[in-house]
Amino acid sequence: MCTAATYTTKDHYFGRNLDLEFSYNETVTVTPRNYPFQFRKVKALESHYAMIGMAFVVDNYPLYYDATNEKGLSMAGLNFPENADYKQEAEGKDNVTPFEFIPWILGQCATIKEVKELLGRINLININFSEKLPLSPLHWMISDRNESITVESVKEGMKIYDNPVGILTNNPTFDIQIFNLNNYVNITREVPENRFSSAIALDVYSRGMGGIGIPGDLSSSSRFVKAAFTKLNSVSGTSESESISQFFYILGSVNQERGCVRLAEDTYEITIYSSCCNVDKGVYYYKTYENSQITGVDMHNENLDSQSIVSYPLIKEQQIKMQN
Repeated sequence: MCTAATYTTKDHYFGRNLDLEFSYNETVTVTPRNYPFQFRKVKALESHYAMIGMAFVVDNYPLYYDATNEKGLSMAGLNFPENADYKQEAEGKDNVTPFEFIPWILGQCATIKEVKELLGRINLININFSEKLPLSPLHWMISDRNESITVESVKEGMKIYDNPVGILTNNPTFDIQIFNLNNYVNITREVPENRFSSAIALDVYSRGMGGIGIPGDLSSSSRFVKAAFTKLNSVSGTSESESISQFFYILGSVNQERGCVRLAEDTYEITIYSSCCNVDKGVYYYKTYENSQITGVDMHNENLDSQSIVSYPLIKEQQIKMQN
């Protein structure tokens, strides 16, 4: 399972937790403008916007989990089991496979307005990358500096939702996730008032009691509520250090720790990595489960007019600075 988020201070930030039980040896990957993106059913993009993000590179093709392009548009795919439904090829549509969806959008669009125009023609089709790499059931959050949307391909067709909270997790469908926030209307970051009864004196015996009722379990619906409350109430300075630190705290509020979600004997879901991209500057930051140091890759330090992708393996070992 996973969680994606947006955050704005002076700059705009986009990132996610990838929660899985194993790694695909993903890398921070920069795709320059002239890398030829080949697609299974639509015309190749010989030139496009450059992008940076986390990808599993197979046969020199970046399978992006999340990415941001040079115009500041960002996109992430999150697990959506039992709900994702991919279609057969349709005449008159842009027939794009789900593993091509991120480069198809980020390669051509600079704003959510442009994304919505492109989505009006798209049909996500059921074609695997390869026999060994079948499609994952996904839905997506797409964001620019001003707004976010959620895209879901379900049995009823393509659903596009405005996403006013800038948060996405997994199941259920996004319309139900948003409606579920109504159940937490009384949650507050303020010191709570006694609304139980005027007939009894009740004591606010601890800080943070306004948040009693925020779910603390690790399910996707609970993580949506917790991440939304944390993000919408977050306060930080506008410096890069303060901003990215706060962003990682937002994601950290819904981390998956080894041992808490067991899938099989000695197999546990964990937060493989957390990412935070400054979409205005094109700098992609990340942490891994065993490396809590923030590491950054600046896409503008690469030749963005080249034809070759550049990948940086994740630094996974803990980086400890001794002070004495």
